[in-house]
Amino acid sequence: MARSETSLRLFLAFASLVAIFGGATWATVTGLADVSDSLRQINHHERGVRAALALASAVRDQYAHQAHTIILGNDSHLAFYDRARRRVVALQDEVRTYADAPEERGAVEEMARAAGDLDRAFRESLVPAVLRDDKSVIQREHARILGLVSSIQESADGLAGHFERSIDALELRADGIRQRTFRWATALFVFATLFAAAVGLYIGRSVAGPIQALADGASHLARGDLATRIVIAAPAEVADLARQWNAMTTSLKEHQARLLQTERLAGIGQLAAGVAHEINNPLGVILGYTRVLLRKAEGSLAEDLGVIEDESLRCQEIVEGLLDLSRPLQLKPTPVELRELCEEVVGRLRESQKLPSAAVAIQGTAQVEADARRIRQVVMNLIQNAIEAAGREGHVEVRIEAGERAALTVSDDGPGVREEDQGRLFEPFFTTKPSGTGLGLAVSEAIARAHGGTIEVDRAVRGSGARFTLRLPLHARPAA
Repeated sequence: MARSETSLRLFLAFASLVAIFGGATWATVTGLADVSDSLRQINHHERGVRAALALASAVRDQYAHQAHTIILGNDSHLAFYDRARRRVVALQDEVRTYADAPEERGAVEEMARAAGDLDRAFRESLVPAVLRDDKSVIQREHARILGLVSSIQESADGLAGHFERSIDALELRADGIRQRTFRWATALFVFATLFAAAVGLYIGRSVAGPIQALADGASHLARGDLATRIVIAAPAEVADLARQWNAMTTSLKEHQARLLQTERLAGIGQLAAGVAHEINNPLGVILGYTRVLLRKAEGSLAEDLGVIEDESLRCQEIVEGLLDLSRPLQLKPTPVELRELCEEVVGRLRESQKLPSAAVAIQGTAQVEADARRIRQVVMNLIQNAIEAAGREGHVEVRIEAGERAALTVSDDGPGVREEDQGRLFEPFFTTKPSGTGLGLAVSEAIARAHGGTIEVDRAVRGSGARFTLRLPLHARPAA
């Protein structure tokens, strides 16, 4: 299923929001990790400083036991010296673990070499000289030992200073990382907050707003306002929903109008069914006697009897129209060529002298599946109305087109249909003619609907006049 435009936009908006918060979190976590690493290295170097200073102190203790051996003139302090020596060796190994840089490792190895020389000088030269009481050797070795001790202490102090400088650099680095992380995290969180507000505003305007418009439209519809239209500039699917809503209300309004028309026709049908036979019988008698009398009448009496005949025929026409509206139409569909049918209708109008000097042009062709007699009645009504509207010297155009459905359009250049009358043209008994019955278009629409078609009316495209379009299903030709 394709993702809708709104869901895609919301997904991108929330994904961006999550990405921004994720970036802020990542920057914070990365900065904290760097700070933690710097603190770990600072702690490492601080232990190195303490170990280097402890080594220098242990070397001084070692020298103190050497000095006591010289002062006492015997080897009674050798046991104390051995303990001090073991501590120096242990501290050398500990300092070696904190020496990471090449110069740090070099200093540790230099101290180890000097400490080894110091121990050999004491054990191999100074102690035997003390036991022999050889003052010259004692003096020489003592000076040498002092130099080695000084060298070890200087190396230890230098290593401690190197560690302290590394600590200072790491502290500066950690402080820079903290400040940089704080700035990035603050900027990202502020931007994320503003972006979240923008996303909320977007949701409010593009989703909540249109939904509220739909809710308002539903409220109007619930109150019976079927003319309500919803216009939404929103994402495609919400706008499509609004269009479907408008189409639904239009369809509902049309359905209501058809239902009202059906109820009206049902009422007329009940009336017609109740009085048709009662009226037709007297009318038949009246027409029969009138025609008998017309054969014998002369002068003004013949004229008066002609009027009676015409009015009786008009009454019969009204009754037949009512019956057509009240009873289901029994159709006998056959293939019908609309152009031939239109030409036949125009020919009959000429023969009956109901076609004045108005010019009638027929264009196009199409074949439909319909009851020829009933469709002829509709076409006769449409063309005759157009001729009467066009008047003398007017023009009537009949255009037939075959698209998805057959369309027979009758246009005239008469005065046209008033806008306020368009919605009532197909109501029974509504007419704009002085002598009209108001049933022609109503019956024609009923016939069109019985065939699955429609009749539409609007103003002509060029100039004034009216245009009626009969739409019918095309004849389905059998496959070859």
